[in-house]
Amino acid sequence: MAFTTTRLRWYIGGLLFLSTVINYVDRQTLSVLAPYLKTEYAWTNTDYSLIVIAFRLAYSLGQTVVGRWVDRVGVRKGLSAAVLWYSVAAMLTSLAVGLKSFAGFRFLLGAGEAANWPGATKAVSEWFPRRESGWAVALFDSGSSVGAAIALVLVPALFHAFGTWRPVFIITGALGLLWIVLFRRFYYPPETHPWISAEERAYILADREPAGTADADAAGARPVPARRLLGLRQTWGIIAGKALTDPVWFFITDWFMIYLVARGFAVEESALWFWVPFLAADAGNFLGGGISSHLIGRGVAVGTARKLVIAVGGVGMASLMITLWLTGLGPLAACFAVATCSYAALSTMVLNLPADLYDRRAVASVSGFSGTGAGLGTIAATLGIGVVSDYYSFAPVLVVASIAPLLAVVAVLTLVRNTATSGDGLLRRI
Repeated sequence: MAFTTTRLRWYIGGLLFLSTVINYVDRQTLSVLAPYLKTEYAWTNTDYSLIVIAFRLAYSLGQTVVGRWVDRVGVRKGLSAAVLWYSVAAMLTSLAVGLKSFAGFRFLLGAGEAANWPGATKAVSEWFPRRESGWAVALFDSGSSVGAAIALVLVPALFHAFGTWRPVFIITGALGLLWIVLFRRFYYPPETHPWISAEERAYILADREPAGTADADAAGARPVPARRLLGLRQTWGIIAGKALTDPVWFFITDWFMIYLVARGFAVEESALWFWVPFLAADAGNFLGGGISSHLIGRGVAVGTARKLVIAVGGVGMASLMITLWLTGLGPLAACFAVATCSYAALSTMVLNLPADLYDRRAVASVSGFSGTGAGLGTIAATLGIGVVSDYYSFAPVLVVASIAPLLAVVAVLTLVRNTATSGDGLLRRI
């Protein structure tokens, strides 16, 4: 008798979570090693920002390209190829010999990692009804903070064990190769998965929109034309929501250790508190997903539930302004923790919106567009952070990081309408 289960969708969610964990371990390896590499290669903050920008450039432009591609080839093929690409790129970073080669390998890493969020968002739209999708997105998105926290422990341990940084990139990069084997074994669409029970399949498909009923994971499926998607105000609301908040998150992931050192704290002392904002972000993912799912379960409209969490999250992110008056390491870490918790709750909701609003044929594409907007915003922010922190301080950076999330809230509330639909079934009411 074939094995079947009624909870298979949550095993799929676990695979997406592991993918995000590995994704962030690979990208955070450089961030954790940055203080040592800056000393070894005599990099300024501006030099370091150029390496970060190389990653962001490929990551941001790549999300639109791979989002469209994943809508065409499907989640199973798309994520398998992407993780193979960035795992090899991460391992090749061990061959870097200076600023240009580090930037080149980080560019390759960013190109591969760009597929994770569009692919995972599309997978959630396939496997989870909307009343559960908040929890599902929270699960896979929480892998970012878990991966960052793991990197903080794993990377220094490997660095000190080997006495050099090169083997660290090889070991962390190899994690993705193991994930591919697991993913290829377990992931199929719910329509064709050999292990899904009839009850769970019916439960998932009952929530599907009537449009686009053909298997969207089949190879050769045509994504919706980009011009059509970019002509919708909802698409631009989602793009703005990511473009104005992701740079704040990446400021913390890429610069937090350097910021603490700039405030006069030693690397070893800072490491004790470095993990606090990332664990807070992990809690924020589930807080946002849980609150919205609870509200939807109580009869609140999907759009209203999502927007309420987005509004509260934007206000919480603005609390970064308070750090300008804090001096102790503990209070600083706590304030950053409030901001990252708020960001994670907000981000979980914005990541849900493509699956909430659009036919499955367009989910990865819209997610990719928003990722590109976020990436371009982060590139501009990263360059600005490097220059401003070198020639002035981090204070102006914190001011801008407090204002941008409030603008994001205004954009989402204004552009994403709960009642909008389209005659061709592309948009649905939330």
